[in-house]
Order: sequence, then structure tokens, then C-alpha cells
Amino acid sequence: MLDLKALHENTRIDHKSYPFQLFQNRCREMKTEECILYLHWHEHFELIVMRQGSAQFHIDSRPYVAHAGEVIIIPGGALHVGYALEDGDVHYDSIVVNPALFHDFTHDPVHLKYVAPYLEGRVRFPVKPVEQDAICQGYYSLLNEAVEEMALQPPAYQLVVKSKLHALFTLLARTFMPLQLPDKTAGSYFPNRERFKQLIEQIEAEPTEKMSVTEAAGQVGLNTYHFCKMFKKLTGRTFVEYVNGCRMTVAEQLLQESSLTITEIAARVGCENANYFTKLYKQYKGMTPSQGRLK
Repeated sequence: MLDLKALHENTRIDHKSYPFQLFQNRCREMKTEECILYLHWHEHFELIVMRQGSAQFHIDSRPYVAHAGEVIIIPGGALHVGYALEDGDVHYDSIVVNPALFHDFTHDPVHLKYVAPYLEGRVRFPVKPVEQDAICQGYYSLLNEAVEEMALQPPAYQLVVKSKLHALFTLLARTFMPLQLPDKTAGSYFPNRERFKQLIEQIEAEPTEKMSVTEAAGQVGLNTYHFCKMFKKLTGRTFVEYVNGCRMTVAEQLLQESSLTITEIAARVGCENANYFTKLYKQYKGMTPSQGRLK
């Protein structure tokens, strides 16, 4: 399972000279609406390639459904979270790319015209490019080839990956740049995004800490009604549902990795009533805590 304390991501990049990273996520025996990607953000681009199953991703409060074979592009700085759409395994590859990968193109006027506006955030690629233009499906072979290079790491794979990703970004820019204004600044999709980021970082770092909806709303500078509406739009969950989901993931880790009793684990994650804890755990994980310990 994901480490909740690492979710405000300083995403791991192994080689600073080639700032990209492949994460092959294999989420097994998921329940419908179970979280497969906890709410987080980073300054890198993220390209998600669905390999098996279906999921719904919320990106800066907008929902996107992805099935096997589909690709989603998440711009740098965007808040994003994902949930399984059905019971079963959900597999996806995540390619994280920092714009610094293409710094040696800084003085190339063609790069500056077509690719740089996207890297700098002045315009954005569509989250699901194929839905905007079917020609993009043909570009994804470049992404799959880059994934294979990153997975196998043959000699000089870094150069191959860099060339494949730059070609992908260039072809996407060629397709969408005529439809967009290069000097148009991409605006936030919702108000108070930075305050929401700080709040979410706090929740994920200490999910067992008690915080009321009113207190959370005050942290982002909204009244309770608008906070609840915005939080649900952003994450696909109510504030209480999201906090409880984080707590049950901590409980799952404790059940599998510690010798604490179920009652002690319940108290550790903020549930003073063990029966209520069992009800919550079954609701979020599809099994009782005792079954979770034996998993």
C-alpha cells in the first residue's frame, strides 16, 4: 500500500540528469470505489497508462474515467486522486517527467514555439487527448516504447526515453497548439488551491488527528457549505469519507505489519469504539479487520 506520509510528493527521481521515473502500480483485489491513487500533487508531469481494469481520476476537481489502454496526462501542480470503478485488479503505469529533461532545447526556437508553452504551464494538453483528436492514439506507441525502455533499462535507455517523450510532447503540441493561445495562462480550476494543498498535506501526514469540518473549512478560507461542496468536487468524496479512507489505510498497514490488537489499532486510528471501527473497515476494505490481518 502507499505510504500516506509520502503523499505530498517529492516524487522519487533516480537520476537528476534525466528527471523521469516509471512507477508500475499493481493494485490487486480492489473494491469498487476503493482508492488506488491517494490525493497528491507534484511539480512534474504525470502520464498514466491504464493496463488493466477501470478507474476514475479526479484532476483539479474534474473527473475522468480511464479504461485499459487509455492514457491520461496530468499537468504539473495539479491535484489528483484515483478510485477503482469495479471490483478486481487495477494495473496502471505512471510515468513522471520533469520539464528539466528538455533543458538542452532551451535555445531551439521550434521547441520554444511548440513544446515550451506546455512545459511552462501557459497552455495544457487535454487530460485525455484521444477524446479531443483520435490521431493521438497513434502517438501512444512512443509512450509504450519509453515505458519498455524504463522497465528494462538497456544501455543508454535514458537517451531513448528522452527522445521518445520529446517526440510525444511535440506531436501533441502540433495537434493542439492551433486550437490554443500560446500566451494564454492556464488558470486554476478551483479557488484556494494552495490552501487545499496545505490541508491535504496535513490530513495525509496525520490522518488520525481529529479535525472537524468547520476547522478544515476555516483553514482554506471558505464557509462550511462551500468547503464541503468544493472538497467533494475535488476528491469525489466528502471530507469525512476521505479522512476515514486514509485512516482505514493506516489500519490496514497496522493489521498486516504490527502485533497490536484490533482494539488497539482502532484507538490508534481515532476510533474509540471497536465495533464502529470494524464497520468502517469493512465499508472501506470489503472485509473485517480479522480478515484483513490474515490477508
